[in-house]
Amino acid sequence: MFSRSKDKDTEKAAAPMAAPAPVPGKRPGTRTAPSIISNDLVVHGNLTATGDIQVDGTVEGDIRSQSLTIGEKASITGEVVADDIVIRGRVIGTIRGRRVQLSSTCHVEGDILHEALAVETGAFFEGSCRHSDDPIGQASSGASLRPSAPRPGPAANSGTADAPRPAPRAALGESPVVVNDGGVVVKRPAAQ
Repeated sequence: MFSRSKDKDTEKAAAPMAAPAPVPGKRPGTRTAPSIISNDLVVHGNLTATGDIQVDGTVEGDIRSQSLTIGEKASITGEVVADDIVIRGRVIGTIRGRRVQLSSTCHVEGDILHEALAVETGAFFEGSCRHSDDPIGQASSGASLRPSAPRPGPAANSGTADAPRPAPRAALGESPVVVNDGGVVVKRPAAQ
């Protein structure tokens, strides 16, 4: 019943099933789970990923990834750059992507530079869209592409498009837990 030859056959059969070790820096052919910014997170800073990002919360900064999905309740203020972009929520800023989809629930204020653009009935879009053979590689022209919103404070502008944004201020009575990791500030409600 238990012989050495059978054990050797079992080992040989198990060997081909072992998956090869992933090569660092290369994306496997199959899709992995996206990095998720959940609806209770507020991110002040830029996000960069080589894979997929799903945003359901609020991001005040630029996002660059392979694929980006913006949920219905999500809000992004800044530039969005990705190969595949699906927008179901709110984006204020420039969008650059190879394939951009504006869903019926989206609200976009800003310019779109794209290779392919799909707009569903009911989508809100205020801005301009322009076809490009390489929308990812083209640099945006800065502040002229971003819609200007009235901001409290001095009206003086330094004239540079890449001027740093002012640091976020916590609202009075708010007691967030702030995690500062590489320039990204993540605000979560304090544990009760």
